[in-house]
Amino acid sequence: MSGALHHLAIVDWLALFAFFTCWAGYGWFSEHSRWASGGLINSTREFRLEWAYRMLAREVRVTDSTLIGNLVNSVTFYANTTIYIIAGLVAALGAADKLLNFTSDLALSGAGNRELLEIKLMLVLASFVYAYFKFTWSLRQFNLLSILVGAAPLGERGDASIESYARRLAGANNLAGDDFNRGIRAYYFGLAASGWLLSPLLLSILAVLILLVLYRRDYRSAALGILRRQP
Repeated sequence: MSGALHHLAIVDWLALFAFFTCWAGYGWFSEHSRWASGGLINSTREFRLEWAYRMLAREVRVTDSTLIGNLVNSVTFYANTTIYIIAGLVAALGAADKLLNFTSDLALSGAGNRELLEIKLMLVLASFVYAYFKFTWSLRQFNLLSILVGAAPLGERGDASIESYARRLAGANNLAGDDFNRGIRAYYFGLAASGWLLSPLLLSILAVLILLVLYRRDYRSAALGILRRQP
């Protein structure tokens, strides 16, 4: 692999820098910066805590179990889909010569030589492998949430033990939801990584476009407006 990296031109390294800067930078911005609290991800935390309080006050929790089941099904769908994507990318690595001929016929600069093409495919593959690990970890945490729901006491907010348990429920829900969001983000940037197969410039452009799309959906979307709307 180290020898293959010599095939990368300056423009490829610049494109990779833009790609990872957009991905890692937005991850930090949306989760750890002082602006993160105003986004869609953190705005849902209040509702998860409120959900926990309401659930603990209900003696019958069939609705809560159904809702958690829906969340688990969503994550499972993405995890299963990612496996097929990974399998397809591994198959593409085995058919690199055919893919190289295909990209060479396009108007853009193409994928380069075989070793360079394999590096580019590995970037796409790494993005979706990362997504798979995030989805499966999210799934395990949602299973943990199900256990916490099954062991949950009955009581109203204001009681010290109920307050503590509600925050524990919301915390598990938040952790699972955050990893699900990271997996979805990896999907977006995995699509951007595929642009490198055609051109380093396209990789940079797609990375920036993905960043803008994510920012708009997390901080300027109608969904965020609904969460912020006062009753």
